[in-house]
Amino acid sequence: MPFVLDARFHFIIVRAKPMKKVVHAACPHDCPDACGVLITVEDGRATKIQGDPEHPVTRGFLCAKVAKYLERVYSPDRVMYPMRRVAAKGIAAGAASAGESPAPTQVWQRITWDEALDEITARFRTITAEFGSEAILPYSYGGTLGAINGASMDRRFFGRLGASQLERAICSAAGEAGLISVLGVKLGTEPEQFVHSRYIIAWASNIHGNNVHLWPFIEEARRKGAKLVVIDPYRTRTAACADWYLPINPGTDGALALAMMHVIIAEDLHDADYVAKYTLGFDELREKVKNYPPERVAHWTGISAADIRKLAHEYATVRPAVIRLNYGVQRSEGGGMATRAIAMLPCITGSWKEVGGGLQMSTSGAFGLNKVSLTRPNLKPDGLHHPPRSVNMVELGKALNTLSNPPVKALFVYGSNPAAVCPNHNEVIRGLKRPDLFTVVHEQFFTDTTDYADIVLPATTFFEHKDLQTAYGHYYVQVSDQAIEPLGECRPNVELFRALAARMGFNDSCFNESIDQMIDGALDSSNPWLQGITRERLQREPQVRLNFSGQSETSEPFLPFAGGNFHTPSGKAELYSEAIKALGLDPVAEFAPPEESRHGARSAFPLELLGRKADNFLNSSFSNLTSIQAMEEIDILEISSTDARTRGITNGDTVKVFNRRGEIFLKARVDGAVQPGVVSAKLNWAKLGAGFRNINVLTSEKLSDLGNSATFYSVLVEVESAESIP
Repeated sequence: MPFVLDARFHFIIVRAKPMKKVVHAACPHDCPDACGVLITVEDGRATKIQGDPEHPVTRGFLCAKVAKYLERVYSPDRVMYPMRRVAAKGIAAGAASAGESPAPTQVWQRITWDEALDEITARFRTITAEFGSEAILPYSYGGTLGAINGASMDRRFFGRLGASQLERAICSAAGEAGLISVLGVKLGTEPEQFVHSRYIIAWASNIHGNNVHLWPFIEEARRKGAKLVVIDPYRTRTAACADWYLPINPGTDGALALAMMHVIIAEDLHDADYVAKYTLGFDELREKVKNYPPERVAHWTGISAADIRKLAHEYATVRPAVIRLNYGVQRSEGGGMATRAIAMLPCITGSWKEVGGGLQMSTSGAFGLNKVSLTRPNLKPDGLHHPPRSVNMVELGKALNTLSNPPVKALFVYGSNPAAVCPNHNEVIRGLKRPDLFTVVHEQFFTDTTDYADIVLPATTFFEHKDLQTAYGHYYVQVSDQAIEPLGECRPNVELFRALAARMGFNDSCFNESIDQMIDGALDSSNPWLQGITRERLQREPQVRLNFSGQSETSEPFLPFAGGNFHTPSGKAELYSEAIKALGLDPVAEFAPPEESRHGARSAFPLELLGRKADNFLNSSFSNLTSIQAMEEIDILEISSTDARTRGITNGDTVKVFNRRGEIFLKARVDGAVQPGVVSAKLNWAKLGAGFRNINVLTSEKLSDLGNSATFYSVLVEVESAESIP
């Protein structure tokens, strides 16, 4: 302890002031907002987290889950050290077959990092020698959206190894394909411009729950007279706040968009000048939408013909009008085509010309980082003389159980929890239980997936490493600085894969790049909007708007398609697409009811299931934290009074929800959140549910029409009373 000597030579104790600093970071979780964050650190320990008030979009406040992030970082349940399984797969902390958790020492043996890396690389070498490198499958998605820890050194490592490539299509690929088919790029209306909107459609977008930093802009617009319309099959928080809520039958959004265009074009409400200058295929669209009059579409959507006409008329005439489209639309069998049809709406009304007009689904196409520098796709694997095969992450159950030539013999999971989030859960678990499957999981907590791992490696949180952060809900880029040293023996993704590369003997120079060098490489891009944005500048200015005007400082509204400039082959908004035609689909747009829907094939399962995301979890992240669990009601099935009454179900009853893929037991809530014919339950960790199952026992591996994405919202089930949860 520091001291000084006084004039009488007596020792006087002087207490040292704690070392205190405030570090700027950015939230990397899978959310459009990418919040600017300030972390207070005292004597090496984070003591406070708050929003950065200087961020122009997130403006100093955090969502409820990230506001409690210190509990996540310092949770006693964190994985702190490398662990080797010493018990049968499927038995782990929190998931004992008898319903009680065994002591961790009965399941896991602590090992050193050297032991873990040696075992992993030895197994990889053995598998490669016997089956080929494609028998190794990486599995990651969305656990971090940081450009460095999300997709850089890992891609280099698995590319150099010659492992199977993962088609990361589980979440947004169908919608992105639909959007790009019209616009050519993932761009959209700035959130700041929503204050100028006078007509706002939240289409399959629970803004209040899952995009909360857009909400203040919408509220400001409403105070100025804007109208908020919500289109959603579930009465979300946002729907409850709307000026007009339109419940729609699941999977019918494309039909509604086509009917709106039927009205807009028939009544000459479209912008003929904009259409003539900046779109391709309007004549074909005009003919197509004649097949979708509101009276016909009302049957599919459950929205009356009068309301469809009113919606179309108001959208086309109240200006500026903007659509906030989210990914719920594209999680059905026709999700890509539905997104395509909705993306046409601002193109025919010309609302892209107006500040506060247009559409936002994703802004991520604007950032244009140098992905070649990040991922090094040209690394040549030893012994593999053809491009490695691609495995769709949606079809993990199929891949683990039926894939051959070669079979999957090793699975490496990081930034994901497939045992919770993958469809066809029972098949996924069957594959994960295979005794001949070597599974490594890099994680912060003991998740559903670690219950089937052979090796578990401790991962850092964003407090514990540095990264570069873009966004898909605004146009600001940030450096997220490291606030604290990694806890225990946790390592970030970059350092894990750097160490594995060294153990495998990969001596390519890219495996030795520092984090700063990787950030510099990512920003060294041909994208003109990154001009003048360097790592050094980002260290001085915590968040920097993309350089849309060619000047380093600008606050002019960004109107990406005001004068055309679409990124399609034609340079125009493609209402008719040769690329879509080449896929065997209608080159304009069409609607066909999902096979698993009330209008699809005849089925013994008459109810459409919405497997909703919880408002306070983020997919499967945050599900295990006690304080966050207290904010959510789980193991609940919401059902309409009509459907409950015909099945003899009353509020609070235990019910069995089932189809040919599986069954789950929940408690019934009979209220008005869903319409007749629809039931809803929230995604949660399977190990926290009855029988260690979640709603994905009911979902299928069927892929969407575009993008090969998951069809989580095209699911039919039946519900019946059960005496108790077995």
